[in-house]
Amino acid sequence: MNWRAAWAGLALLAMTVGRAHAEPPDPVRRDYHLTARQIADGSYVVEGSTEDFSRNNGGLMVNSAFIVTDEGVIVLDTGPSRLFGEQFHALIDRTSGGKPIVQVINSHLHPDHFLGNQAFAPETLTATAETIAGISAAGEDFTTNMYRLLGNWMLDTEPVVPKTVLQAHTAVVGGHRLHYLTLAGHSDSDVALFDETTGVLYAADLVFHDRTPTTPHADIAPWLAALEALEALKFKVVVPGHGPVAQDAGPLHQTADWLRWLDGTLRQAARQGLSEAEVFRLPIPERFAALSLTRAEFERSVVHLYPALLRGQLQPSATKVE
Repeated sequence: MNWRAAWAGLALLAMTVGRAHAEPPDPVRRDYHLTARQIADGSYVVEGSTEDFSRNNGGLMVNSAFIVTDEGVIVLDTGPSRLFGEQFHALIDRTSGGKPIVQVINSHLHPDHFLGNQAFAPETLTATAETIAGISAAGEDFTTNMYRLLGNWMLDTEPVVPKTVLQAHTAVVGGHRLHYLTLAGHSDSDVALFDETTGVLYAADLVFHDRTPTTPHADIAPWLAALEALEALKFKVVVPGHGPVAQDAGPLHQTADWLRWLDGTLRQAARQGLSEAEVFRLPIPERFAALSLTRAEFERSVVHLYPALLRGQLQPSATKVE
């Protein structure tokens, strides 16, 4: 994939404050005020808001998690900035009693999930080969855009690319039987982690809850297939990439419902030959009222997904020559 071209379609590039012109340093160090919510034995989540990126929240709109095992700590996603990563690492140390961090998983290539990597030992960082390639190709561009969005929160943040390739497998780590699942749909490669021992499913951005899904690198058909695969697991708790933790499959159904409606709406609009401006104004069903940012994310999805659908409708049909 051409990562730079894909990212260029995001609203992030509409921001006008560049990384080189970030805010001057604050006189007081900024603080995310992170807290760890225990959701199962040895299982903790730092929940972000369901807002958009802003300088008020510092990019804390993603869920990061960690599992404290007898052999050490497994971390899932390091957050949107070096500062977040450092404060997250300190929170993990306090919560675990200083146990070593044995693995850090970057679930996919989006910057709010890996830009805290600087705070963790390089040898612990893991991601799929596709995610490693994506961060390598576009990490600098992602970081620059995050500076535009978040200003001072991003000071001294640089992309760190994982070196260890993560593949689908099952392992027992410190008394936890863990299933590492490599799926796709939200991006080219999405890792979910199912802790069979506690029944917790860490779904990352394959699942959104009460927050409209984002689609800068989405492919809806495999995303829906991934959701079906996750629902087949016997989980008790699901940790979405964005939105509140849940004790049932409701967030999976909510995400799938939005994706099916979005795909159907855009395909119908393409068949009708509507312009992007006309698609922007289409109504959003009332059943999605509980989701945050529906109109904003719908418009972004039109930018991300609609041009290819429209081109497909406008291409002349091949004529068979006898």
